[in-house]
Amino acid sequence: MWRLLLEAPYEQDIELAVIDDEGVHALVFPCQRLSDGWIDAISREMLDIHPTHWRPWQDRRSNGSGLH
Repeated sequence: MWRLLLEAPYEQDIELAVIDDEGVHALVFPCQRLSDGWIDAISREMLDIHPTHWRPWQDRRSNGSGLH
């Protein structure tokens, strides 16, 4: 279940949904919220994104990564 962005935990792997030129979609890599923005949890690089909502990260999804 997707959750409000304001409820996103800090420094924990989560899945983010974003809106871009292609519409709304979930990112395919785990992200972490920091006090100054968002990072890719694998590469530790800062991300220039504007997420809309989040849910806990799961390594393998049996139902795909669509927004349900």
